[in-house]
Amino acid sequence: MAQLKEFVVLFEYLVSLLIYFLCPILFFFFKRCPKKIKLKNITSVSEFHLLALSEDPDLQPVLFGLLLSMYLVGVLGNLLIILAVSSDSHLHTPMYFFLSNLSLADICFISTTVPKMLMNIQTHSRAISYVGCLTQMSIFIIFGCMDDMLLTVMAYDRFVAICHPLQYSVIMNPRLCGFFVLVSVLFSLLESQLHNLIVSHFAYFKDVEISNFFCEASQVLNLSCSDTFTKNAIMYFVGAISGFLPLSGIFYSYYKIVSSVLRIPSSSGKYKAFSTCGSHLAVVCLFYGTAVGVYLASTVSQSSRKTAVFSLMYAVVIPMLNPFIYSLRNRDINKALWRQHSRTV
Repeated sequence: MAQLKEFVVLFEYLVSLLIYFLCPILFFFFKRCPKKIKLKNITSVSEFHLLALSEDPDLQPVLFGLLLSMYLVGVLGNLLIILAVSSDSHLHTPMYFFLSNLSLADICFISTTVPKMLMNIQTHSRAISYVGCLTQMSIFIIFGCMDDMLLTVMAYDRFVAICHPLQYSVIMNPRLCGFFVLVSVLFSLLESQLHNLIVSHFAYFKDVEISNFFCEASQVLNLSCSDTFTKNAIMYFVGAISGFLPLSGIFYSYYKIVSSVLRIPSSSGKYKAFSTCGSHLAVVCLFYGTAVGVYLASTVSQSSRKTAVFSLMYAVVIPMLNPFIYSLRNRDINKALWRQHSRTV
């Protein structure tokens, strides 16, 4: 327990040092405009223009209804998970505590982008103010990073449950669970502030057209008045912190889980152990398969529409699917929801 806390504190200290020494260097590069860019193409902006879902007027009502339906399903589904976990004492365990926090983060995550997209469809406008863009980007990063961290913590929880079942209740005590969630929040705020420090330092942009349906950090960086090498450097650096490090923790946890499960003699025992990880693995594959790929590949992608569609997948579709992934094959959640329904009826 003490060693784990020391590791987390050391990790945060190293990240802070990297940010402290890296930001002045990045600011130096971002201040300069490459000579090859003509001054007439550089404008001080007060607003940005987002990518439209479709230019076809006949499709606007269909897109509005589809987006609204997905948003309501995502919010209500995650609210049901939170209600089931909070109201049923059988679900007051570390795994479901982290799941309820993940559902709360998903509600905030999907609420950061979809309401603005719905409003743009209704008003036939693609504009978003400079302050509104920074705000949306900051909140999106906070809850997206919280998803990253909580998925990593949930992988560690499964590792302890499978590899150290007799010590599970001692290791994963309420104090440690609360500490993990607090670290996830603080780390998310740290990453969000890193993006804000860099983007708010921009004085000029080459364009005001964002090649996405919302203010994604990588797309805003692409509009900055700086050379390609500098933009790629900051994107890959932040991508390594928010993507590679949590993924490393997940891979390590599952490496230990697989090693432990393979030592179980009975096939039924192996299936039972792996079945507790299936939902988590599905969410990890969906989330990281789209989010990290879009974030790191957006600098070299030639199709802005294709990148935006993938961004829409992890920003809207995956938060909507998470409740179904965790509840359809989870007897505990289904029983809790059924008991809650019986009480209300």
